[in-house]
Amino acid sequence: MRTPVWGDAALGVLFAVALVYTAVAIRVSWGGGYWAFDAAAGALVAGCALARRRHLPAAAGAGLVVAAGAILVAWVAGLPQEPGPVAVLALAVLVATAVRTLPSGPAGAVASGGLAVVLGSFAAGGADVVPILNALGWSSAVLAGLALRAWDAQRRATLEDVRREERLEVARELHDVVAHHITGIVVQAQAARLATRRDESLAPLGPSLAGIEDAGTEALAAMRRVVGVLRTTSDTAPTTAGPEELTALLDRFAARHGPTVHRRLPTELPDWPPEIASTVYRIVQESLTNVSQHAPQASTVGVRVTDEGSQLIVHVTDDAPRYHRTGYHRTGYGLAGMRERVESLGGTLHVGPRDDAGWSVRATLPV
Repeated sequence: MRTPVWGDAALGVLFAVALVYTAVAIRVSWGGGYWAFDAAAGALVAGCALARRRHLPAAAGAGLVVAAGAILVAWVAGLPQEPGPVAVLALAVLVATAVRTLPSGPAGAVASGGLAVVLGSFAAGGADVVPILNALGWSSAVLAGLALRAWDAQRRATLEDVRREERLEVARELHDVVAHHITGIVVQAQAARLATRRDESLAPLGPSLAGIEDAGTEALAAMRRVVGVLRTTSDTAPTTAGPEELTALLDRFAARHGPTVHRRLPTELPDWPPEIASTVYRIVQESLTNVSQHAPQASTVGVRVTDEGSQLIVHVTDDAPRYHRTGYHRTGYGLAGMRERVESLGGTLHVGPRDDAGWSVRATLPV
Protein backbone atom coordinates (compact mmCIF):
# COMPACT_ATOMS: atom_id res chain seq x y z
CA MET A 1 0.00 0.00 0.00
CA ARG A 2 2.91 2.38 0.46
CA THR A 3 3.68 2.77 -3.24
CA PRO A 4 0.17 4.11 -4.22
CA VAL A 5 0.19 6.54 -1.27
CA TRP A 6 3.61 7.94 -2.16
CA GLY A 7 2.65 8.03 -5.85
CA ASP A 8 -0.52 10.03 -5.13
CA ALA A 9 1.41 12.39 -2.85
CA ALA A 10 3.93 13.08 -5.62
CA LEU A 11 1.10 13.54 -8.10
CA GLY A 12 -0.60 16.00 -5.75
CA VAL A 13 2.61 18.01 -5.45
CA LEU A 14 2.92 18.03 -9.26
CA PHE A 15 -0.66 19.28 -9.60
CA ALA A 16 -0.07 22.02 -7.04
CA VAL A 17 3.12 23.25 -8.70
CA ALA A 18 1.47 23.18 -12.13
CA LEU A 19 -1.55 25.11 -10.82
CA VAL A 20 0.66 27.87 -9.40
CA TYR A 21 2.79 28.05 -12.54
CA THR A 22 -0.25 28.18 -14.85
CA ALA A 23 -1.96 30.82 -12.70
CA VAL A 24 1.13 33.03 -12.80
CA ALA A 25 1.48 32.56 -16.56
CA ILE A 26 -2.17 33.53 -17.18
CA ARG A 27 -1.88 36.46 -14.79
CA VAL A 28 1.13 37.77 -16.67
CA SER A 29 -0.27 37.22 -20.17
CA TRP A 30 -3.98 38.04 -19.66
CA GLY A 31 -3.91 40.18 -16.54
CA GLY A 32 -6.84 40.58 -14.21
CA GLY A 33 -8.43 37.58 -12.52
CA TYR A 34 -8.68 35.32 -15.56
CA TRP A 35 -6.33 32.90 -13.88
CA ALA A 36 -8.87 32.11 -11.13
CA PHE A 37 -11.29 30.18 -13.37
CA ASP A 38 -8.54 28.05 -14.89
CA ALA A 39 -7.11 27.34 -11.44
CA ALA A 40 -10.54 26.35 -10.10
CA ALA A 41 -11.27 24.03 -13.04
CA GLY A 42 -7.81 22.48 -12.89
CA ALA A 43 -8.06 21.96 -9.12
CA LEU A 44 -11.44 20.21 -9.47
CA VAL A 45 -10.22 17.82 -12.18
CA ALA A 46 -6.99 17.20 -10.23
CA GLY A 47 -9.06 16.37 -7.15
CA CYS A 48 -11.00 13.82 -9.19
CA ALA A 49 -7.70 12.28 -10.34
CA LEU A 50 -6.42 12.04 -6.76
CA ALA A 51 -9.73 10.41 -5.66
CA ARG A 52 -9.67 7.79 -8.45
CA ARG A 53 -8.67 4.93 -6.13
CA ARG A 54 -11.88 5.26 -4.14
CA HIS A 55 -14.29 4.95 -7.07
CA LEU A 56 -12.66 5.24 -10.47
CA PRO A 57 -15.79 5.38 -12.71
CA ALA A 58 -17.32 8.18 -10.62
CA ALA A 59 -14.04 10.10 -10.42
CA ALA A 60 -13.45 9.79 -14.16
CA GLY A 61 -17.02 10.82 -14.97
CA ALA A 62 -16.83 13.83 -12.67
CA GLY A 63 -13.48 14.91 -14.13
CA LEU A 64 -14.82 14.70 -17.70
CA VAL A 65 -17.94 16.68 -16.80
CA VAL A 66 -15.88 19.41 -15.13
CA ALA A 67 -13.55 19.62 -18.13
CA ALA A 68 -16.46 19.78 -20.60
CA GLY A 69 -18.18 22.43 -18.51
CA ALA A 70 -14.97 24.47 -18.33
CA ILE A 71 -14.68 24.42 -22.14
CA LEU A 72 -18.25 25.68 -22.51
CA VAL A 73 -17.97 28.41 -19.87
CA ALA A 74 -14.62 29.63 -21.22
CA TRP A 75 -16.02 29.79 -24.75
CA VAL A 76 -19.18 31.70 -23.73
CA ALA A 77 -17.45 34.07 -21.29
CA GLY A 78 -14.37 34.77 -23.40
CA LEU A 79 -11.97 33.26 -20.87
CA PRO A 80 -8.64 31.55 -21.67
CA GLN A 81 -9.18 28.29 -23.51
CA GLU A 82 -9.90 25.18 -21.50
CA PRO A 83 -8.97 22.59 -20.39
CA GLY A 84 -5.74 24.07 -19.07
CA PRO A 85 -2.50 22.13 -18.59
CA VAL A 86 -3.40 20.90 -15.10
CA ALA A 87 -6.81 19.66 -16.21
CA VAL A 88 -5.21 17.95 -19.23
CA LEU A 89 -2.70 16.19 -16.99
CA ALA A 90 -5.41 15.12 -14.54
CA LEU A 91 -7.64 13.87 -17.36
CA ALA A 92 -4.71 11.88 -18.73
CA VAL A 93 -4.27 10.20 -15.34
CA LEU A 94 -7.98 9.36 -15.17
CA VAL A 95 -8.18 8.03 -18.73
CA ALA A 96 -4.98 5.99 -18.47
CA THR A 97 -6.05 4.46 -15.14
CA ALA A 98 -9.52 3.64 -16.48
CA VAL A 99 -8.19 2.05 -19.67
CA ARG A 100 -5.72 0.02 -17.61
CA THR A 101 -7.97 -1.27 -14.84
CA LEU A 102 -11.67 -1.06 -15.72
CA PRO A 103 -13.56 -3.70 -17.72
CA SER A 104 -13.63 -3.05 -21.44
CA GLY A 105 -17.10 -1.43 -21.43
CA PRO A 106 -16.49 1.23 -18.74
CA ALA A 107 -12.91 1.72 -19.96
CA GLY A 108 -14.19 2.42 -23.47
CA ALA A 109 -16.78 4.82 -22.09
CA VAL A 110 -14.15 6.83 -20.21
CA ALA A 111 -11.84 6.89 -23.25
CA SER A 112 -14.76 8.03 -25.44
CA GLY A 113 -15.58 10.75 -22.91
CA GLY A 114 -12.00 11.95 -23.09
CA LEU A 115 -12.22 12.03 -26.89
CA ALA A 116 -15.44 14.07 -26.63
CA VAL A 117 -13.60 16.60 -24.46
CA VAL A 118 -10.83 16.79 -27.09
CA LEU A 119 -13.33 17.39 -29.89
CA GLY A 120 -15.12 19.97 -27.77
CA SER A 121 -11.91 21.88 -27.19
CA PHE A 122 -11.21 21.92 -30.94
CA ALA A 123 -14.78 23.09 -31.63
CA ALA A 124 -14.41 25.95 -29.14
CA GLY A 125 -10.86 27.04 -29.90
CA GLY A 126 -9.89 25.62 -33.27
CA ALA A 127 -6.48 24.07 -33.92
CA ASP A 128 -4.79 26.14 -31.26
CA VAL A 129 -2.18 25.21 -28.66
CA VAL A 130 -4.63 24.25 -25.89
CA PRO A 131 -6.78 21.86 -28.00
CA ILE A 132 -3.65 20.26 -29.47
CA LEU A 133 -2.23 19.80 -25.95
CA ASN A 134 -5.51 18.21 -24.91
CA ALA A 135 -5.39 15.83 -27.89
CA LEU A 136 -1.81 14.83 -27.13
CA GLY A 137 -2.68 14.22 -23.48
CA TRP A 138 -5.67 12.05 -24.36
CA SER A 139 -3.87 9.97 -26.99
CA SER A 140 -0.86 9.45 -24.71
CA ALA A 141 -3.15 8.37 -21.88
CA VAL A 142 -4.99 5.85 -24.07
CA LEU A 143 -1.76 4.37 -25.40
CA ALA A 144 -0.20 4.18 -21.92
CA GLY A 145 -3.34 2.60 -20.49
CA LEU A 146 -3.49 -0.03 -23.24
CA ALA A 147 0.21 -0.86 -22.82
CA LEU A 148 -0.16 -1.23 -19.05
CA ARG A 149 -3.35 -3.26 -19.49
CA ALA A 150 -1.49 -5.69 -21.77
CA TRP A 151 1.42 -5.85 -19.30
CA ASP A 152 -0.96 -6.59 -16.40
CA ALA A 153 -2.65 -9.34 -18.40
CA GLN A 154 0.71 -10.89 -19.28
CA ARG A 155 1.84 -10.76 -15.66
CA ARG A 156 -1.39 -12.36 -14.43
CA ALA A 157 -1.01 -15.12 -17.02
CA THR A 158 2.61 -15.70 -16.00
CA LEU A 159 1.70 -15.84 -12.31
CA GLU A 160 -1.08 -18.30 -13.06
CA ASP A 161 1.36 -20.47 -15.02
CA VAL A 162 3.76 -20.40 -12.06
CA ARG A 163 1.01 -21.38 -9.63
CA ARG A 164 -0.22 -24.13 -11.95
CA GLU A 165 3.28 -25.53 -12.35
CA GLU A 166 3.81 -25.48 -8.59
CA ARG A 167 0.51 -27.31 -8.04
CA LEU A 168 1.52 -29.89 -10.63
CA GLU A 169 4.88 -30.28 -8.92
CA VAL A 170 3.18 -30.91 -5.58
CA ALA A 171 0.82 -33.36 -7.32
CA ARG A 172 3.76 -35.25 -8.81
CA GLU A 173 5.44 -35.58 -5.45
CA LEU A 174 2.21 -36.65 -3.72
CA HIS A 175 1.60 -39.25 -6.40
CA ASP A 176 5.08 -40.63 -5.89
CA VAL A 177 4.50 -40.84 -2.13
CA VAL A 178 1.07 -42.44 -2.47
CA ALA A 179 2.37 -44.93 -5.02
CA HIS A 180 5.09 -45.95 -2.57
CA HIS A 181 2.58 -46.64 0.19
CA ILE A 182 0.15 -48.46 -2.09
CA THR A 183 2.99 -50.68 -3.25
CA GLY A 184 3.59 -51.56 0.40
CA ILE A 185 -0.08 -52.39 0.85
CA VAL A 186 -0.06 -54.68 -2.20
CA VAL A 187 3.10 -56.45 -1.02
CA GLN A 188 1.62 -57.00 2.44
CA ALA A 189 -1.64 -58.26 0.94
CA GLN A 190 0.32 -60.74 -1.17
CA ALA A 191 2.24 -61.93 1.87
CA ALA A 192 -0.99 -62.34 3.82
CA ARG A 193 -2.49 -64.40 1.00
CA LEU A 194 0.49 -66.75 1.18
CA ALA A 195 -0.14 -67.08 4.91
CA THR A 196 -3.79 -68.05 4.28
CA ARG A 197 -2.65 -70.91 2.04
CA ARG A 198 -0.46 -72.29 4.80
CA ASP A 199 -3.02 -71.84 7.60
CA GLU A 200 -6.52 -73.11 6.86
CA SER A 201 -8.00 -71.06 9.70
CA LEU A 202 -7.09 -67.91 7.75
CA ALA A 203 -8.60 -69.17 4.50
CA PRO A 204 -11.81 -67.04 4.79
CA LEU A 205 -9.60 -63.95 4.53
CA GLY A 206 -8.32 -65.02 1.13
CA PRO A 207 -11.00 -63.37 -1.05
CA SER A 208 -10.76 -60.07 0.86
CA LEU A 209 -6.99 -60.04 0.58
CA ALA A 210 -7.25 -60.83 -3.14
CA GLY A 211 -9.61 -57.89 -3.54
CA ILE A 212 -7.15 -55.62 -1.71
CA GLU A 213 -4.32 -56.81 -3.92
CA ASP A 214 -6.33 -56.30 -7.13
CA ALA A 215 -7.54 -52.84 -6.07
CA GLY A 216 -4.01 -51.81 -5.12
CA THR A 217 -2.59 -53.09 -8.40
CA GLU A 218 -5.24 -51.19 -10.39
CA ALA A 219 -4.58 -48.03 -8.37
CA LEU A 220 -0.85 -48.33 -9.04
CA ALA A 221 -1.44 -48.74 -12.76
CA ALA A 222 -3.71 -45.69 -12.86
CA MET A 223 -1.28 -43.70 -10.78
CA ARG A 224 1.64 -44.57 -13.03
CA ARG A 225 -0.38 -43.32 -16.00
CA VAL A 226 -1.09 -40.03 -14.22
CA VAL A 227 2.52 -39.68 -13.09
CA GLY A 228 3.65 -40.34 -16.66
CA VAL A 229 1.55 -37.39 -17.80
CA LEU A 230 2.73 -35.09 -15.00
CA ARG A 231 6.37 -36.15 -14.84
CA THR A 232 8.94 -33.75 -16.26
CA THR A 233 12.71 -33.75 -16.20
CA SER A 234 12.89 -30.34 -14.51
CA ASP A 235 12.65 -31.58 -10.93
CA THR A 236 15.45 -30.01 -8.87
CA ALA A 237 14.35 -30.76 -5.32
CA PRO A 238 14.89 -34.19 -3.82
CA THR A 239 11.74 -35.98 -2.71
CA THR A 240 13.27 -36.43 0.75
CA ALA A 241 15.36 -33.44 1.79
CA GLY A 242 17.05 -34.04 5.10
CA PRO A 243 19.85 -32.13 6.81
CA GLU A 244 22.43 -33.50 4.38
CA GLU A 245 20.70 -32.11 1.31
CA LEU A 246 20.05 -28.74 2.97
CA THR A 247 23.65 -28.54 4.19
CA ALA A 248 24.92 -29.26 0.69
CA LEU A 249 22.61 -26.58 -0.72
CA LEU A 250 23.88 -23.99 1.77
CA ASP A 251 27.51 -24.95 1.17
CA ARG A 252 27.08 -24.49 -2.59
CA PHE A 253 25.46 -21.10 -2.07
CA ALA A 254 28.21 -19.86 0.24
CA ALA A 255 30.93 -21.07 -2.12
CA ARG A 256 29.39 -19.44 -5.20
CA HIS A 257 28.05 -16.17 -3.80
CA GLY A 258 30.23 -15.37 -0.78
CA PRO A 259 27.90 -14.45 2.14
CA THR A 260 28.49 -16.11 5.48
CA VAL A 261 25.65 -18.55 6.11
CA HIS A 262 24.46 -18.95 9.70
CA ARG A 263 22.43 -22.11 9.83
CA ARG A 264 20.27 -23.90 12.33
CA LEU A 265 19.13 -27.24 10.98
CA PRO A 266 17.91 -30.49 12.54
CA THR A 267 20.84 -32.68 13.56
CA GLU A 268 19.02 -35.91 12.70
CA LEU A 269 16.91 -36.97 9.76
CA PRO A 270 13.48 -35.55 10.62
CA ASP A 271 10.37 -37.67 10.39
CA TRP A 272 8.53 -35.30 8.05
CA PRO A 273 6.16 -36.32 5.26
CA PRO A 274 8.01 -36.30 1.93
CA GLU A 275 5.92 -33.42 0.54
CA ILE A 276 6.86 -31.31 3.58
CA ALA A 277 10.55 -32.21 3.26
CA SER A 278 10.68 -31.23 -0.41
CA THR A 279 8.81 -28.00 0.34
CA VAL A 280 11.38 -27.07 3.00
CA TYR A 281 14.14 -27.60 0.46
CA ARG A 282 12.38 -25.50 -2.18
CA ILE A 283 11.69 -22.62 0.21
CA VAL A 284 15.35 -22.42 1.20
CA GLN A 285 16.44 -22.84 -2.42
CA GLU A 286 14.17 -20.07 -3.73
CA SER A 287 15.09 -17.75 -0.85
CA LEU A 288 18.80 -18.17 -1.54
CA THR A 289 18.19 -17.56 -5.23
CA ASN A 290 16.42 -14.31 -4.39
CA VAL A 291 19.32 -13.23 -2.16
CA SER A 292 21.83 -13.82 -4.95
CA GLN A 293 19.69 -11.97 -7.49
CA HIS A 294 18.28 -9.08 -5.46
CA ALA A 295 20.65 -8.64 -2.51
CA PRO A 296 24.20 -9.08 -3.81
CA GLN A 297 25.53 -6.80 -1.03
CA ALA A 298 24.37 -9.16 1.73
CA SER A 299 27.25 -10.22 3.96
CA THR A 300 25.36 -12.79 6.04
CA VAL A 301 22.41 -15.06 5.44
CA GLY A 302 20.54 -16.86 8.19
CA VAL A 303 18.71 -20.13 7.61
CA ARG A 304 16.71 -21.71 10.42
CA VAL A 305 14.60 -24.84 10.17
CA THR A 306 12.95 -25.63 13.49
CA ASP A 307 10.41 -28.28 14.39
CA GLU A 308 8.00 -26.95 17.02
CA GLY A 309 5.83 -30.00 17.45
CA SER A 310 2.77 -29.42 15.30
CA GLN A 311 4.49 -26.76 13.19
CA LEU A 312 7.63 -26.59 11.13
CA ILE A 313 9.19 -23.12 10.83
CA VAL A 314 11.47 -22.23 7.92
CA HIS A 315 13.05 -18.79 8.29
CA VAL A 316 15.57 -17.29 5.84
CA THR A 317 16.98 -13.78 6.37
CA ASP A 318 19.71 -11.55 4.95
CA ASP A 319 21.31 -8.27 6.01
CA ALA A 320 21.56 -6.40 2.70
CA PRO A 321 21.03 -2.63 3.03
CA ARG A 322 17.73 -1.63 1.51
CA TYR A 323 19.29 0.83 -0.91
CA HIS A 324 21.34 -2.04 -2.40
CA ARG A 325 18.33 -4.27 -3.00
CA THR A 326 17.19 -4.44 -6.60
CA GLY A 327 13.63 -5.21 -7.68
CA TYR A 328 12.71 -7.11 -4.51
CA HIS A 329 9.82 -4.83 -3.57
CA ARG A 330 7.65 -6.56 -6.12
CA THR A 331 6.08 -9.94 -5.73
CA GLY A 332 8.19 -12.13 -7.99
CA TYR A 333 7.17 -15.31 -9.77
CA GLY A 334 9.37 -17.44 -7.52
CA LEU A 335 7.64 -16.04 -4.44
CA ALA A 336 4.26 -16.73 -6.03
CA GLY A 337 5.28 -20.34 -6.57
CA MET A 338 6.51 -20.64 -2.98
CA ARG A 339 3.26 -19.22 -1.65
CA GLU A 340 1.18 -21.57 -3.79
CA ARG A 341 3.15 -24.59 -2.57
CA VAL A 342 3.03 -23.60 1.11
CA GLU A 343 -0.67 -22.74 1.09
CA SER A 344 -1.54 -25.96 -0.76
CA LEU A 345 -0.10 -27.83 2.25
CA GLY A 346 -2.09 -25.76 4.75
CA GLY A 347 0.77 -23.46 5.73
CA THR A 348 1.44 -19.73 5.65
CA LEU A 349 4.19 -17.64 4.06
CA HIS A 350 5.29 -14.16 5.15
CA VAL A 351 7.76 -12.22 3.01
CA GLY A 352 8.95 -8.66 3.59
CA PRO A 353 11.66 -6.29 4.80
CA ARG A 354 13.12 -6.60 8.28
CA ASP A 355 12.94 -3.69 10.72
CA ASP A 356 16.65 -2.84 10.63
CA ALA A 357 17.96 -4.08 7.28
CA GLY A 358 17.63 -7.02 4.96
CA TRP A 359 14.77 -9.29 4.00
CA SER A 360 12.86 -12.09 5.68
CA VAL A 361 11.11 -15.19 4.32
CA ARG A 362 9.21 -17.13 6.99
CA ALA A 363 7.11 -20.19 6.24
CA THR A 364 5.01 -22.14 8.71
CA LEU A 365 4.07 -25.69 7.72
CA PRO A 366 1.83 -28.13 9.61
CA VAL A 367 3.48 -31.49 10.37
